Amino acid sequence: MKAVIDRIGETITVIVIPGEENLRLNIPSALLPAGSSEGDILTLSVERDEAATNEAQARVSRLIADLIRE
Repeated sequence: MKAVIDRIGETITVIVIPGEENLRLNIPSALLPAGSSEGDILTLSVERDEAATNEAQARVSRLIADLIRE
């Protein structure tokens, strides 16, 4: 997915997804690639981490079971 850097602040950067009306994302400026500036086009990728999700669900289930036993 392509995104355009709209503005860069000290801590927050606003990026816009072209073609998606009013879709703006605020991200930490520290996540920008070095040398990024306003108007640059970024490639964004979002992936589901199934293993980490399963691990987190198992951990929560264990915590709930421990609370019920108490």
